Amino acid sequence: MRQHRAGSKSSARGTIFALQRNVLESSQKHTTRPGFNITAWIVIAFLSLTAAWTTYHWTLRKGYALLDDVSVHQLDLYFAGLESELGRHEYLPGLLELDPDILTLLDGTEDKALAYRANRWLASLSVRAGSVAIFAIDTKGIVRASSNWYHPQNLIGQNLSNALYFTEALKEGRYRYFAPNVAHDAPEFYFSQSIRRNGAVIGVAVVKISLAPIESTWTASLSHPQGEKLLIVDENDMIVMSSVADWKYQITNLASVLLQEKPPHPDDAVADESSSEVIRPLGMVIDRALEHGNYLVRMPRANPSIATPSYMTQERFMVRTGWRVITLSDASDVVLNARYAALGTGAFTAFLGVLSLYVALHRRAIRSQLMARRALQRAHNQLERKVDERTAELHESNQELMREIAERKRTEQVLREAQDELVQASKLAVLGQMAAGITHEINQPLTALRSVSHNAKLSLQRGNHERIGNNLDAMVSLVERMSRITAQLKSFARKAPLTMGSVVLAQSVDNVLLLMNSRIRSEQAVVHVDLPAGLSVVCDNNRLEQVLINLFANALDAMKDCAHKTLSVTASRAGERVMVRIADSGPGISDDILPLLFEPFFSTKPAGEGLGLGLAISSGIVHEFGGTLRARNDNGAVFEFDLKVTEEAAHV
Repeated sequence: MRQHRAGSKSSARGTIFALQRNVLESSQKHTTRPGFNITAWIVIAFLSLTAAWTTYHWTLRKGYALLDDVSVHQLDLYFAGLESELGRHEYLPGLLELDPDILTLLDGTEDKALAYRANRWLASLSVRAGSVAIFAIDTKGIVRASSNWYHPQNLIGQNLSNALYFTEALKEGRYRYFAPNVAHDAPEFYFSQSIRRNGAVIGVAVVKISLAPIESTWTASLSHPQGEKLLIVDENDMIVMSSVADWKYQITNLASVLLQEKPPHPDDAVADESSSEVIRPLGMVIDRALEHGNYLVRMPRANPSIATPSYMTQERFMVRTGWRVITLSDASDVVLNARYAALGTGAFTAFLGVLSLYVALHRRAIRSQLMARRALQRAHNQLERKVDERTAELHESNQELMREIAERKRTEQVLREAQDELVQASKLAVLGQMAAGITHEINQPLTALRSVSHNAKLSLQRGNHERIGNNLDAMVSLVERMSRITAQLKSFARKAPLTMGSVVLAQSVDNVLLLMNSRIRSEQAVVHVDLPAGLSVVCDNNRLEQVLINLFANALDAMKDCAHKTLSVTASRAGERVMVRIADSGPGISDDILPLLFEPFFSTKPAGEGLGLGLAISSGIVHEFGGTLRARNDNGAVFEFDLKVTEEAAHV
């Protein structure tokens, strides 16, 4: 249908192109080339220059607006990421005020056991929070507990009374402090808060975090030479973090422009009062202001002969730290695109002027153009009509396809219900085979229950209350034993929908062995179970037990004529999957039967002993669990299938 529609469009377009060709040929025959007027050329040149100038400024403004829209979203992401990183650590100093061991240490108590518990708690808190260090300082400035207590260069016992985050926290109650780690060239941030007990300040809690991972992420994601540049500028207009490593700890001049001050010269140097280092200005040159408070700036280059790229600034203010998050977006393409647009518009305007002049001087072509327009309209109407016809056909085909899809879904539902019925029928067949054994299991407790009840009656007549209590306990134990047997039988016989969940593998195997205990003992088979303790898998418990019962029953049938009967159930884990294996000591499976083993209604048992559906149904159930049931020979028959380990067990 799409081909017919495309064909109709092609034929209509061919008609339109043929009519256009006829119009051009007719216009060439009926026109003459007049002399061009110099005034018309002057008008065309003026219009072209005006259109180019207007297009240049309009495209430039729109380009900056589009770059602003793109950059503001990126800036919001960087801003939110930095705010989130600082915000998720800001509450940590307050937690130290809740720990009684920390409060006792800050009061001046010298107890090694107490200090050991406090240090371990701080280390655990630091690991969970992802901080560099968490430590508690008493009012004298001595570190009493620290998360890095196990490190040779730990902070315990150091005097930090001159540290700014300590003195300010004592005065203000809370303080935030940024300090670069010169040794590792990593930005670090401190959160400090005074610790109070009964209203009195007894110390200061300090949390030190590293912003190096965020800065490394910025550097990796913005490593392209023409990509964005990200700056974090403090209240002193110094760059404390940047995606460009060479710009760190330099002075920008954006604050000077905002305050209408003279910006610093790139050759000027500023002395850092807190150190002996000399901070040089970045040398950012501001060309002009843009909309929305942005600026167009240029960065210096070592080679003056190379044109410096232009960047558009975007800025966000962080209330928590007083920092400004600034992005520099490369605006060179905006200017280049504006020039191309102006050049194209000027050329197009000149072309239109020449074409208009040409058409004005060839009035004879008007009639041909009108005729061609009517012909084109007829072709257009014909094309629309054919498109409508093809659309109607396509709509009918889509409706037919929807009906087929609905019918297929109904068929799939019927097949699934049939499979569930086959599973239930197979379970009932297995129940019939286990009926005799379960009857024997229940008959023994009933006989014992009758005897214990008679003894209890005699003890009641004789007034022997202690013996009556023992008999009643024995009766309760026997009733619980019968209850477990019938509960497993009822759970196995129940017809339930597929419910995926966490199932303990060993418990399912124990339930199946309990149901088949009578048959296993009657056939004198030895069962070896080697399963990881507490291993949980993702499946349906009822259907997993159905698969295990089918495989155990087939194994016992295969070992029917063997002198030594051994049934092994093992499981081995590989990553997030576990392989369950059921092996027997029987004669194995012949090679010609292996390919047909999981086909429905295929059975090697005598007539009347099976329908050949057990392995087919078991294979389907395992497939629903996301695994595969396979068979092979290894000193007997081995059936194995894989299941997914639950998330709780996968992370152990």
